[in-house]
Parts: sequence; structure tokens; C-alpha cells
Amino acid sequence: MRLLAHDEARSALLVERARPGNHLSQLAPDAVLGILCDLLPRLWKPATSPFHSLAGEAERWAVELPERWRRAAQPFERALLDAALGAIGELAGSQGEQVLLHQDLHAGNVLRAEREPWLAIDPKPLAGEREFGLAPIVRGAELGHSRALAIARLDRLAGDLGLDRERARGWTLVQTLAWAIDEDGAGREHVEVARWMHAAS
Repeated sequence: MRLLAHDEARSALLVERARPGNHLSQLAPDAVLGILCDLLPRLWKPATSPFHSLAGEAERWAVELPERWRRAAQPFERALLDAALGAIGELAGSQGEQVLLHQDLHAGNVLRAEREPWLAIDPKPLAGEREFGLAPIVRGAELGHSRALAIARLDRLAGDLGLDRERARGWTLVQTLAWAIDEDGAGREHVEVARWMHAAS
């Protein structure tokens, strides 16, 4: 979605209106994945400052995740937490080209529009490697929530986009757990996706 103006003092953005604004999630899952495979490369522009880096986010998650897990009364097994921390250690320092990532690119955050067939909204931008960008789509419950469907999305996206499937799997595990825990515990569906990604290694 195109930024038209911004007011930094007010943290306000004026963006173009998406008309008719139908959500991509209204289409069949197979069609959604095809559209996202076309859309993602257009979003992946080379990026550094002023965007936060994936390496920096991963470093923060490595520190915060164990504490958040303890504060939430250990809502899932320690082995899953350790797997995410291990993936951070393996992936964060060995990334490929740094591009602009949409941390929350699921089918509900893509709207039908006039300027382009589909526009992405609510980007939560981050600079990092492309494989990380598959995470919100792989875990997207609106495309079906089961181990088989999540693994199928991972395989199709990585294959169609020519990305490293294992790195995408690891980043999906990491971000899904990082986004799962809050003060009340951990989201069940997110934890299930993290378990499926861990078991798919």
C-alpha cells in the first residue's frame, strides 16, 4: 500500500485507500498461495536503516523468550523453547541478502485494490532475509490449521520462490513462538504450529 503522507510528531500515516478492499482470505487457499507467491518478490526490496533488523529482533527474542516463558507459567515444553533458541543461534548470524520484510503477511492483510490487483497492509516492517517472510503465511490459520496444511504451505512457498526450506522452517518456529506468548499464556494454535515446525526438521 502506498504511503501518501506522514506526521512523525503524531505517529500518523496517510495511506492510499484500497477499493473495493476485499480480503485475500475470501479466496480458496490454493489461489491465495499463488497470489502471495507473486506478491512477495515485489515487496522484497533491498533494505537496511531505518528499518529494524531481523538480527536485532532475534537477539532480543533470545533474551526475552525464556523470561516470558517463565512468567507465563511455562505454557509449553522446554524442548520447544530450546529449539527456538537454537534456531536463533543458527540463523541470525548467517542470513542472506537483507530485504524489506512484512512480518504479518497473512491473507487477511492483503486487500483487493484498483492500482494493483492486491495490496499488502499492516506491514510491521523488518530488514532481514527472505526466508523469514514465509513465517506468517505458513502459520496462517485462515488457510487451514493442521500439520499437513502448514507443512504443505512451507514446501510450496519455499519451492515456488526458490528459498531455503530449512531456514524458512526455522524462522517460522522462532517467530511463531515469539508472537505466541503474552501475559496470559501462549496461543494454542501458534504453539501447535511451532511444534509442527520443530518436528518437520
